[in-house]
Amino acid sequence: MRTVSRIVGVLVLVAAWTAHAQTTPPDVLVKNTVNEVLSVIQQNKHRRVLRELAEKKVLPHFDFREMTRLAVGRAWRDASAAQQQALENNFRSLLVATYTTALSQTTGTSQTVEVRPLHLKPGDGDVTVKTLVREPGRQPVAIDYRMKATPAGWKVYDVIVENLSLVTNYRGSFTAEIGRSGIDGLIKTLNEKNQRLAGS
Repeated sequence: MRTVSRIVGVLVLVAAWTAHAQTTPPDVLVKNTVNEVLSVIQQNKHRRVLRELAEKKVLPHFDFREMTRLAVGRAWRDASAAQQQALENNFRSLLVATYTTALSQTTGTSQTVEVRPLHLKPGDGDVTVKTLVREPGRQPVAIDYRMKATPAGWKVYDVIVENLSLVTNYRGSFTAEIGRSGIDGLIKTLNEKNQRLAGS
């Protein structure tokens, strides 16, 4: 099984969207922005620059509330509004740190991304964009982006890498932590992990 960092390391190459996300079809959006992301990676590996790349180009187009809700599972309904917000904030911080680390370890020089055409029908509000990441000497990696239409544009709410869901991957560890120490325990664990990542 691939680790979460490996998942994010691959998905980040094709997860950056441009400002015209509201009108561009999801598959075209992915295809048009791959080169921009790879270009930044090739030119600068400073963690501050990579963090800004994740913050500005990738994360605004993820639906973190929905991702957090799905990752937390049934316990989400039992969480207070304050706990839900704390979970969302910490989950977002965790992914920012993971993205930054993944970007710093990516060469971007020999990777290509094939985005399969999406037959978008009028009224489609939930779609899956299929991509294939190729790199010499490695097996191609299939990545599916589950996206939904929102007033703010298309938003990613799950990523499936070779049949492994990012949300489902986190759900296992989140559920285990909630079982041990409750929702506040999960919040504390995420916060402590984010503090360690921030200091690394």
